[in-house]
Parts: sequence; structure tokens; C-alpha cells
Amino acid sequence: MPITDSADNGSGFSRIAQLIFSLAQTAMPAIDLPQFEVWFLTGSQDLYGNETLREVARHSQEVAAALDAAPQVPVRVVFQPVLTTPEQIRDVVLAANSAPNCIGLVAWMHTFSPAKMWIAGLKLLQKPLLHLHTQFNREIPWSTIDMDFMNANQSAHGDREFGFIGARLRIARKVVVGHWPDDDVIAEVAVWTRAAAARHDALSARIARIGDNMREVAVTEGDKVAAQLCLGYSVNGYGLGDLVRRIDAASDPEVEALCSEYDEQYAMSPELRRDGQRRESLRDAARIELGLRRFLEEQGFVGYTNTFENLEGMKQLPGLASQRLMADGYGFGAEGDWKAAAMLRAAKVMAAGLPGGTSFMEDYTYHLKQDIPQVLGAHMLEICPSIAAAQPSCEVHPLSIGGKDDPVRLVFDAAAGPAVNATLVDLGDRFRMVLNEVDVIPPEQPMPKLPVARALWRPRPDLKTAATAWILAGGSHHPTFSLALTTEHWGDLADMWGVECLVIDGETRPRDFRNILRWNDAGVFRRV
Repeated sequence: MPITDSADNGSGFSRIAQLIFSLAQTAMPAIDLPQFEVWFLTGSQDLYGNETLREVARHSQEVAAALDAAPQVPVRVVFQPVLTTPEQIRDVVLAANSAPNCIGLVAWMHTFSPAKMWIAGLKLLQKPLLHLHTQFNREIPWSTIDMDFMNANQSAHGDREFGFIGARLRIARKVVVGHWPDDDVIAEVAVWTRAAAARHDALSARIARIGDNMREVAVTEGDKVAAQLCLGYSVNGYGLGDLVRRIDAASDPEVEALCSEYDEQYAMSPELRRDGQRRESLRDAARIELGLRRFLEEQGFVGYTNTFENLEGMKQLPGLASQRLMADGYGFGAEGDWKAAAMLRAAKVMAAGLPGGTSFMEDYTYHLKQDIPQVLGAHMLEICPSIAAAQPSCEVHPLSIGGKDDPVRLVFDAAAGPAVNATLVDLGDRFRMVLNEVDVIPPEQPMPKLPVARALWRPRPDLKTAATAWILAGGSHHPTFSLALTTEHWGDLADMWGVECLVIDGETRPRDFRNILRWNDAGVFRRV
């Protein structure tokens, strides 16, 4: 017997049923960047006396507190006691390695800190490192400067000593230069912390391959063991039956509640409304979303793939479900592209709380007008609504591949603005990240017959150069598209992962790009 009460408003389910649904549908944990910490380390030595060390500690605490309070920095910045001995340095590094919420270290040499003291600790370091090259005072105090001031404020050469040992040990690290309260310095630190959070997330990330890769496709393949060794995330395959069982188990009240959520959030096409002829298609899409969510949540996955070639037991390809799951922070890759799923999850972590959006994308077709050629990015169904310029329209249309019922999907144009396309490919001996900065523009004309979400962009520096460089680099046709992230975010993450990163931007020239490819092929980034 269905659960009813006097508050039933004719929607087909009651408030009690809505409550049951909300309790049963355990949401994926939100991407919570403030739970993470970066530890602020200050280098000095005992040579200058206790008073100088107390001053160094006061200054360092103020710098760390300012970074911690900066709205741009999404994680905690935690001051650690000033380090003056090799043993102290080693101990704090070991503590950072084992601290579950510590995602990286910021190091600053307030005075001259002999770098041999840092060797043992840095060789043990397992977390990302940012070298902050700053000094406490902005200007030289011309009328009062003396040797006491000089002894206490030696970052100009203390950080160079630290820089040498980082280079000597071949430690990947970001160097940020400038006065610590300045916006550009804080912004660079903030970007690095977001990349460190994505790197930390990847260490325990699990990606589910539901079905296999699209048959005969090359770029979606790769070495999953090497990916786990290098990048952290694990990828495992599951049969479609594991998902179908959960889809079939979704109850009618749950389905009706989710359909009502669709009604509230999207501009519903007439045939999908409550009295529409295709409402059952919406129910089928809701049932798929409920089952897919349960499958991912029960197994602790943060990303997944599927393919239209593996749909046995499903009524339609999960278009709407995948779009909504991406909006909630899941990584996704179509046609079994697990590297795309991992990259999108990394993008979701880095972009948490930032304006804009991130999505799985595909380079689909060109607008080859002579003055400024453009790219139309889209996919069969699965584009994340976080990048939408306006309220998405929920529609149902035929899909000529897959051999299933017409799938429900969200249709919209992407918001305009600067964006980055990023992809990760497996070259056999190493992973390569390829980036292209683009400018998203509104379509010149409406596209009323194109039943998919889409983004129109102008690649930098131009389509001819960008496409040439992307193809020479072996970039995938499945980029991670982001209006929220910049090249700096991806570059910092590539450094933390230790992978090659090729950037295509307004300064790219084909001849220079070919030379970079040749130099990198010489063995700098060989897989271990």
C-alpha cells in the first residue's frame, strides 16, 4: 500500500515518501577543501641567538596566519615551530607524511638556513612542496637598518641556498616570489593548494569502469597499474549487471521524488512533464540515476566510465544521470575513458567553490570561418550542467547508436569566458598532460535542432596552431573542459604527479612546440 498523508498535493508521492527518499539516497560527500591543511615551515639556525629566533617565529606566525585567513586560500595554513636542526626538519617532514589532512608543505627561509640540514628531511618528503620566496618587511628601513636587521632578514640569500638543495635533490616544487600580503602571491599559493588537494584526493580515488572501453579506440586505453603508481587513483572494471541490479531495485516513490526534483530544477520539455506523453522516459532516467548513485556510493567511487556499446539490461544510455553526477563532483569518462574520468574528478576538487564549472567534453566539429575559426565541443549526452549559461532544458531525443530507448538529457549552451581544455594520455613510457587555453563565445545563431549540450570556443592562439600542436602531442578527443580553472592549476598538478605538461596558449608557435616534443622525447619524463 502506498504511503500517503493529508499533505499529498497530487504529485504522486507524499512528504513522508520524500523524507524516505532523502534518507535513502546517501549523497556523495561534498568536496570539503577546508578540512585540509598545508604546514608552514620556516628555516633558520642557532647562529643568530634567541632574540633573533623569537623575532623569526613572530614574523612566521604572522605570515602563516595571513595566508590562513586569506579568502582565496581554501585550506588551512598551519604554522609549525621554526626549524634550526636536521633532526627537527626530519621530524616535521615525517609528521607531515603521516598526517592524514596535511596535503603539502610551504617552506620559507627567513634567515640563512644551511641547506645540508634539509637533505635528510627532503629525501623523506612524500607530499608537495611550495617554496615561498618572500621577506617579512616590504621595504628597506633606510634610516635604521643595521646588522641586527640584516641577520634577521636574510631571505634574499637564505632562499637561494634552499633553492639549490631542491634542485640538487631534483625535488618538484613550486616557487612563489613576492611580498607575502600581495594579491598575486596569495593567488599563486591558493592555486597550489587546490592542486595539492586534487593530488591528495587522487591517492585514494577509485574509478569504476562499467563495461569496457569502446572497441578499437586507442587513446582511451592505457596502463592502469602505471596510473596508480604515478598518479594514485585505482581503476577497476565491473560488469553491467552490478549496475542493473541497483537500477531495478529503485522504488517507485524514489523515482517519483527524483522526477519532481527534475521538474523543479530544469525547464522541462512538454512531453516530459507530469501529463506528457514521454513521462515514462523521465522515470526510466530517474531509475538509472538512483541505481548508478547507489552503485558508486556503496563502493566508494569518485568517478566512473560507461559506453554505449555495453547497455545490456538498461532501457537507455545514462545521459541525465551522468550529467547530474558530474555536477555533484563525480569524474566521468565516456566510452570507457578512465583517464578522462580521473582528470574530471581532479578538476572538480581543484575547482570546488570557484565560479565557473568543469565538464567532460569532446572536440566535435569545426566552424571554419576564415577570420576566426572555432570549435564546437559537445558529446552525445554527457556534458556537465555546471558550465551552463542559463537554466538547462530537460529533453528526450532519439540516439542513433546504442540500440536502446531514446535517452533523456539536459540541453544548454555553455557560459562564455576564458577556459582550459586538459587531457592526460598514456604514451607507453610516460603520461603526458596537454593543455589548451580557449575562449568560449556565444553561438552566432541558435541551434534548435542540436539536442545536446555544447560549448563554442576559439582556441588560443588560433585553431590552426592549436589543433596542429594538440595532434602532434597526441592529445585526446576527450578533454576536461573548465571555466573555473587555469593553466596554472593544471601545471601545478602535473608537477606534483611528475608528468610531462605541454601548454598550448597565445604564445605557442608550431616550430618551437615541435622542438619541445623532441626534447621531452629524449627521456626527461621516462616512467619508472
